[in-house]
Amino acid sequence: MRTLSILTVVTLVTAYALAFFYAPMDAVEGLRQKIFYLHVPLALVALGGFVAGGVLAIQHLRTRDRKWDLRSYVAIHMALIFGIGTLVTGSIWARAAWGHWWLWDEPLLVSFLIVFLLYACYQPLRFAIEDPERQARYASVFAIVAGVFVPINFAAVRFAQEHTHPRTLSSSHNLPGPAWLAFFVALAGMVLLYVTLCRYEIAAKNVRFAMRRLRRRLGEDVVAGRSAAPQ
Repeated sequence: MRTLSILTVVTLVTAYALAFFYAPMDAVEGLRQKIFYLHVPLALVALGGFVAGGVLAIQHLRTRDRKWDLRSYVAIHMALIFGIGTLVTGSIWARAAWGHWWLWDEPLLVSFLIVFLLYACYQPLRFAIEDPERQARYASVFAIVAGVFVPINFAAVRFAQEHTHPRTLSSSHNLPGPAWLAFFVALAGMVLLYVTLCRYEIAAKNVRFAMRRLRRRLGEDVVAGRSAAPQ
């Protein structure tokens, strides 16, 4: 994970160096357009993480292996964090560009919020079930159904009538070559950041589970030792 972490840092630093010093300044947006290189990669990775959670959930239902349930949970959990970043950076841009933090008549904004709120129900619903097997099974079903909804919702919004929010990636002519380069490097860096954080969270949870098993085994040994001791 050290190599992955270093690669992530190098890619992100390169991306935002390109965004600020190589990509041209937008004639209309000016400096505030630079948030595009953070906001859009965050949004794409968050949506991809939600879908990845559904794919991993399918693998869990197919194999009944709890490691896939853990990976699905972490993928969705991390995508929620990236989704918060998307909403925050989007609101900052909206305030600077439109004078409002939010517009309820903009389908792209509202659709992402709906997806985010849908997945915000994942953890409360999951941990409302005490039995681990039922918890993992029901959580996987939820992740699959919600994961199917994400691309359908995204496609419906993309084909809807355009409103205030710019569709920057709808045409290859919207960005000059240097801006595309900075964007793709930023997207690669964001994907690496997502994978790195997921790897760290999975490793931390595996260590926690191992420690819990050791404590339980130690407690059983102590109880057995006391019962075997002479009166």
